[in-house]
Amino acid sequence: MTHRPLPRPYDLSIDGLTVTIAHKPIKNLYLRVKPPYGNVEISAPLRMSEERILGFVRERRSWILRQRQRMEDALHRSVDSLQQAGGAPATEENSRGHGQSGSGDRRPLEGPANPAPVFDRSAVWTEERKRQAGEAIDAALPSLLAAWGPVIGRTPTHVTLRLMTSRWGSCTPRTGRIRLNLQLGLMEPRFLEYVLVHEMTHLWVGGHGAEFQRRMSAYLPNWRQLRRELNRRVVL
Repeated sequence: MTHRPLPRPYDLSIDGLTVTIAHKPIKNLYLRVKPPYGNVEISAPLRMSEERILGFVRERRSWILRQRQRMEDALHRSVDSLQQAGGAPATEENSRGHGQSGSGDRRPLEGPANPAPVFDRSAVWTEERKRQAGEAIDAALPSLLAAWGPVIGRTPTHVTLRLMTSRWGSCTPRTGRIRLNLQLGLMEPRFLEYVLVHEMTHLWVGGHGAEFQRRMSAYLPNWRQLRRELNRRVVL
């Protein structure tokens, strides 16, 4: 028995929004607005008509634009924090005030659903800036580990710093290794502390269920507020 290959995803312009549509062997239609740039993606049943997809997207246009605006605001906050901490150069798009009026107020995105980045990642993450971020984390880690090790009851066997594309940190409980995003070195110190405590808690608990939350609340009572603040930034 042979299986037919799935149709290839394609882009469709819907009232000024570029939507990537992928037909799959599923029963329901799913809409995603993906960070950090607000790319709009639709997963649709194999036999669903384009007309139904058009109507679905049009019904949810306001929600899509709100999500994209939220993501653009988060992207600007992240770029701004790097500029303040490390003097990151503005790209041509950023210097024009992408997504902003001349007075600085943010306007909802009305252009393509796959906008270009408002920064040049290679220009932001120069070797000098990586060094600066790494040195900032290395300087803070000894005191943070000394303070939190006794509280949490476990310490990592090794801490690695690296640029990450979608996470602030990660942990491998089996080996005790923790990885931290270099970007934390150019952000407010409270975020480095929060991410470190979060990953050290994973040395006890793998996952984010009730036990993880109980431990986090005991270690760092304001962790939910810190998480909300961090969620307003994006990984660059």
